[in-house]
Amino acid sequence: MADFSPSLHSQQLALTRYLRDPDGHAPPAGMDPVRAKVYLNLILNNLLGLLGGTFPVLIAVLGEAGWRALVRRFLRDYRSQTPYFGEVAREFVAFVASLEESPGQEHPWYPFLPELAHYEWMEMALQQVDAAPFQTGDAEQLLERPLRLSPLAWPLAYTWAVHRLGPGHLPAAALEPPTLLLICRVPGGQVRFSELSPLAWRLLQRIEQFPALDGRAQLQALAGEVGAPDLASFVADALVLLRQLHKQAVVGTASAPSFSGITAHAMWA
Repeated sequence: MADFSPSLHSQQLALTRYLRDPDGHAPPAGMDPVRAKVYLNLILNNLLGLLGGTFPVLIAVLGEAGWRALVRRFLRDYRSQTPYFGEVAREFVAFVASLEESPGQEHPWYPFLPELAHYEWMEMALQQVDAAPFQTGDAEQLLERPLRLSPLAWPLAYTWAVHRLGPGHLPAAALEPPTLLLICRVPGGQVRFSELSPLAWRLLQRIEQFPALDGRAQLQALAGEVGAPDLASFVADALVLLRQLHKQAVVGTASAPSFSGITAHAMWA
């Protein structure tokens, strides 16, 4: 039977405090300091290894010493809400975002680090999605049926040009307009990023926001948003984009036709 005596409990608390913050707490009384240091290094090195493969650019930007200091701070200050190793990277992204108001002096800091951490984590997150390859449907029905966005295709928007960041490119200010990206997992399992035009990004966003609208209604509503002077020409040009997204298995059609055209015409009018 496990021993949960006050003495054991206090020793466990003392050990965890030491493992989280060896500079602020001593090992438990009576514990060999050399042995305690072994546990300390084991915990930190395991965490460095667990996170390192997900954030290679972040590590390159911070340098090994800066990266180690950031992970040590994560261990010391942040309380993860998940028991799963595969979700620790998500918790780390939340931790980096929490530092925007008070980044501290323990490691290098750049204002783009929260977005860079999120961008790098997206690849791991998409690889973990349990979804079947997207069935795109009939390309000839793109205008007549409601559109669907593949669960393996995520449109992303960032203030910083996250895909260009690195040790040789550390901008002090973000560019305008925002950086619009698409992350996709292809049938072979690889994750790919590509840039999106503002029009393509908004179309993908609308497909998620208004799933009942058919393709024609989506394009007509999009024309209204951008103030297109010629509705027919805009729809024809946007259909080329829609077909390209369909060919890439980013967008498909629902199984039943939509009857939302009246709504779309009303919106345009």
